[in-house]
Amino acid sequence: MSRASMYLHIETHIAQSPKRPRSPCGDVTIVERQENWTTLLLADGIGSGVKANLAATLAAHRLIGLQRRGFTLRDAFGRLVKTMNANRDPSLPYAAFAIARILPNGLTTVLSYEMPAPILLQNNYATVLRQRTFTHERAILGEATCQLDAGEGLVLVSDGITQAGLGKGYAEGWTEEGACRYLNQCLRSRVAITQIPQLLHDKAKSIWDGVGDDCSVALAVLRKGIAVNILTGPPADKSTDKQVVADFMASEGLKIVCGGSTSAMLANVLGRHVDIQQDDKSLIAPPRCKIDGIDLVTEGAVTLNQAYNILDADAATYSEVSSVTELCCLLQVADKVSITMGSAKNPAGDDIAFRQQGIINRSRIVELLAGKLREMGKLVILKRR
Repeated sequence: MSRASMYLHIETHIAQSPKRPRSPCGDVTIVERQENWTTLLLADGIGSGVKANLAATLAAHRLIGLQRRGFTLRDAFGRLVKTMNANRDPSLPYAAFAIARILPNGLTTVLSYEMPAPILLQNNYATVLRQRTFTHERAILGEATCQLDAGEGLVLVSDGITQAGLGKGYAEGWTEEGACRYLNQCLRSRVAITQIPQLLHDKAKSIWDGVGDDCSVALAVLRKGIAVNILTGPPADKSTDKQVVADFMASEGLKIVCGGSTSAMLANVLGRHVDIQQDDKSLIAPPRCKIDGIDLVTEGAVTLNQAYNILDADAATYSEVSSVTELCCLLQVADKVSITMGSAKNPAGDDIAFRQQGIINRSRIVELLAGKLREMGKLVILKRR
């Protein structure tokens, strides 16, 4: 296998519970992965239960929706702040919120509206991240930046954490500083950073000692990630074959080629041979091939369809080792999946036999596969050539 990518993957962990058992949580978290950044958002609806959950959901999805429409982080944040300030009437949906945007190099920006300050986990030590605070129409806004590296993280919390114990022996609640002191005890005990959200959540709930508030802890931690690159389908313009292959071979991470015509095109550009593996014993999956320098070479449409069907199954249930199961295993361990899909016409894709077997054409199955991978929490980059 080729050396896996060394890019920094932003892994998220969330611990959350409602104020009252079996009722909706008034806090909502969203993780949005894009090629150029990852967004972690925590919204805290006023009150608790259904009304609070609805308010938090509306706020969170509006902010993410504005970003998807091309608004900058600050523009989207400012528009939602304006809406929330206008919704301070108890009859209207109102939520506090914090949003962290983390770039691939670890540079992080956090914007918050009426929320506790974020907590930075760096050098095995927890500190309250210093914010620039300012007011806008009675609201307290915060802005902070930091640089994260592998093994470091950022924690966002709802006020159910920082106000734990309010009126029960804590004059001002547990506070951000109290939460930090507890986290430092955990870190000194060499607790894994990924356990931090649950530990912090559980400690706050114990301080409440009964009905307290919705409690949420959201962690974004950076680690060295695993990248997988897939090339499927020759490009529509044959004159770009060399450039497509060059870009694919230059990409960091594991390399997979799906498709007979794609394999032939790549082998021709590289001056290498395509060898069919003679030891494949599967009665279901198409046989694997071999091209020097490529980690996995498979057939196209059938393999991709079968992989889509079993991708979310436990690998321990796979009954055989084949091109399909190997592809699934590589995709399951991947953090980042880059798919280059050529748009050249494939006559086999229109074969009535494919339709009869329920085999979806390459363009559609790749889109479905990308969607399932995103649901699994992976960063997926799809490029059409």
